[in-house]
Amino acid sequence: MTDEATRIPEYMQQMAVSITKSVLSLDHSQMENFFHEILSAKRVYVAGAGRSGLIAKAFGLRLMHLGLTTYVVGETITPAFIPGDTLVMFSGSGETHSMVSICGTAHELGGKVCLVTASPDSRMSRMADCAVNLGDLTGYYAKDKNSFEIRQLTGSYRSVTIAFAPLGTLFETLALVFSDAVISALMEAKKAKVHDMQDRITNVE
Repeated sequence: MTDEATRIPEYMQQMAVSITKSVLSLDHSQMENFFHEILSAKRVYVAGAGRSGLIAKAFGLRLMHLGLTTYVVGETITPAFIPGDTLVMFSGSGETHSMVSICGTAHELGGKVCLVTASPDSRMSRMADCAVNLGDLTGYYAKDKNSFEIRQLTGSYRSVTIAFAPLGTLFETLALVFSDAVISALMEAKKAKVHDMQDRITNVE
């Protein structure tokens, strides 16, 4: 293996340590509010830009496996958002223009907004009915307040500094771990059985 490749296990260990640090600093009331909003939601819509959008889709998929009525914002078969629906937004910066607009629209339509973020002072955080701050251990979002779109256009969405967990990587990893932990808690609350979830896995691929 090359010298660079030998550091892969080290990077993995550093990420695991960072996740543990973040877990210890999480606000339990924020997590509880998020959990109960999802548990009581009529329908759940998930959204996010870039890699955060992939995490949102992964969360939505698991919610569907649990039997919740779930949709991905922007998909062609996603129905109209109505009062009583809940939007779950994943955004490290909390400032991405298109996502801010979606949050505003959800409120205007009489729904609730739940946010998973690394920026508690962002526009989305101020708009959200409940927000979970996963922290910003690498300081990425504190240094760069520009939106996702601006970072893409200027090319600053590429790593030009440290190699470990560049850009928003740590937030996205934490968001996936957090959302999967929420699924585990929902399974307990709904007394969901694994075989019932398996029956909802797509069978036409």
